[in-house]
Amino acid sequence: MPRKLRLEYAGAIYHVLNRGNRRQNIFRDDADRKLFMTALTEACGKTQWQIHAYCLMRNHFHLVIETPQANLVAGMKWLLGVYTKRFNIRHKQCGHLFAGRYKALIVDGSSDGCDYVHLNPVRAKRLPAKIPLRSFPWSSYGAYLKAPAQRPAWLRVDRLLGEKRIPQDSRAGREEFERQRERRRREELGPEFKPVERGWCLGSEAFRAELLAATVERVGASHYGAER
Repeated sequence: MPRKLRLEYAGAIYHVLNRGNRRQNIFRDDADRKLFMTALTEACGKTQWQIHAYCLMRNHFHLVIETPQANLVAGMKWLLGVYTKRFNIRHKQCGHLFAGRYKALIVDGSSDGCDYVHLNPVRAKRLPAKIPLRSFPWSSYGAYLKAPAQRPAWLRVDRLLGEKRIPQDSRAGREEFERQRERRRREELGPEFKPVERGWCLGSEAFRAELLAATVERVGASHYGAER
């Protein structure tokens, strides 16, 4: 079976997604989610990753990861391996937890990827219309609305706030960010999110062209026809 190409470089931003084996739950309860968040914290400490967004659903997770070093593959191998081991020990089982390789979509900036991640509970119908988006507890969105001292050290918010034209990480700025996201939530999720589900990168044509130029010499016969 050919393996999908992994493009790594310092400063890359990825939207990472992985699902449970046979779409089974990878988080059975909040204790499992806490296990994953602990492993993620440890992984960030080892790799220097900066997380722009995360969302933990029942049978899958989303991460928007910036890699100051070219180490996505090594870091994800550690994160998934450690969480699988701890999950299996807790539930007294063995074997695979995740369905094959994770998907890693290279994104141009963090805005579109973070919007997709933060709106995932809405898309999955986990939040009724009258319940604010901040009520979903296992997403980075709620942390964006807190003071800096209350956030995980590895959560980077300045880039997304800047892309949303929020001038300061202040109370007023966070309130404006929430107003924008609730307004975006009310809009219909349109075709701009399709590349997240099916594509290999998310960004402008110029960004895509730069990636192709950097990648073309690294693609071989073992990669998928569409990638080649």
